[in-house]
This record gives sequence, structure tokens and C-alpha cells, in this order.
Amino acid sequence: MQFDHKPRILLLYGSLRERSYSRLLAEEAARILESLGAEARFFHPHDLPLHGSVPETHPQVQKLRELVLWSEGQVWSSPEMHGNISGLLKLQIDWIPLSLGAVRPTQGKTLAVMQVCGGSQSYNAVNTLRILGRWMRMFTIPNQSSVPKAYQEFNEDGTMKDSAYRDRVVDVMEELYKFTLLLRDKVDELTDRYSERKAETERQAKEIVSQSIGPNP
Repeated sequence: MQFDHKPRILLLYGSLRERSYSRLLAEEAARILESLGAEARFFHPHDLPLHGSVPETHPQVQKLRELVLWSEGQVWSSPEMHGNISGLLKLQIDWIPLSLGAVRPTQGKTLAVMQVCGGSQSYNAVNTLRILGRWMRMFTIPNQSSVPKAYQEFNEDGTMKDSAYRDRVVDVMEELYKFTLLLRDKVDELTDRYSERKAETERQAKEIVSQSIGPNP
């Protein structure tokens, strides 16, 4: 399959603070991705309700799922809170199902994980995000970004200061961009599973038998 559009990357962030460093980090990542040739879009979770508190037809839930289906790769950026990811980022992931009918919204998509820290550098949040990415059947790239003392790493206008931490963000986005280009036309082949083929064959066989027997008199 040949693609004539730019790689589509969805960015999620995990804080609603006015000066949210996880959002600023995601915005810096989006600028880098666009400079590389990708199309970057955000889901802004301000009005996303608690999981299970409203029907799945809620406009914000539908908007999130539409963006997930649109994307070919994703970036998850979380603050580290109490040694783990924020509840807000987990909330967004919780609203993304493993399947929508016959479609698996996240299966085979690429993923880059990032975190910001209020103090010294830590990797607790990105480690959790990797677990979630695997559970969502995504290809999480090897590289990642963890920014310590994030309040020191951004300019007043929200752009990231030139530093080794920003260099790492560039590395991560370059890697995500390349992996997305390499994998997006091979997703069906790479995610084809023996167990699912077997189950489908058995289902079809039962259907044929049922049709040949006909309805009970």
C-alpha cells in the first residue's frame, strides 16, 4: 500500500495546569514532527468526563476516538505524579478501547513516550506508558524522553530551551517519524495473528454447517 499523505501523529498530554509542562513538551514535539514532515494533532482533554460516567457517545469521547483512528503514530507526554503517570493521561487511554467492532484503534500504530519531572530525573512514568502501549498493541519505539526540573527547561513563550534534553526530544521524534514511515504500510502483515486466523476459520466453518443444516423444523 502506498501512502500519499504525511505521517499522522496524535499527541496526548497529562496535565490541565495553565503552564502545563507535559503539554509544553508535547507542543515542542509537535513542532519538531511538523518540521520533519509529519502532520501533528492534539486531543485537549479539558472536558473529557470520567471513564464510565457518561455513554461512549459523549462528544469528547467520540472526538478522542476519531483522532486515534486518524493517527498512524502517537506521542504520550505525562508529568510524573506520586511516582507514576497522571490520572488525566490514564483517563484518556482508558477511553480508547482495544476494539471498535472489527477495528482495533491502536493496534500497529507507533508510539513515543515522554515525561516531565518536577525534581530529579526519573523514568517511572515512561515505564508505565510503555506497559500501556504494549497492552494497546502499539509499537513503542526504543527511545524516550524524561525532562527533570521541567520548570527550568522552557522559555517564557513555551518553547524549549536549547539543551541536551531538547536534543533528546529531537532524537525521539526523528525515531518516531522514521518508524511510522517504515511500519504504516505493513501494519496488517505485522499484526496478523495465527490464533485470530484460527478462530475466524472455526467461526466460518460453524456458519457453513449451520447454513447447510438449515433452521429447525
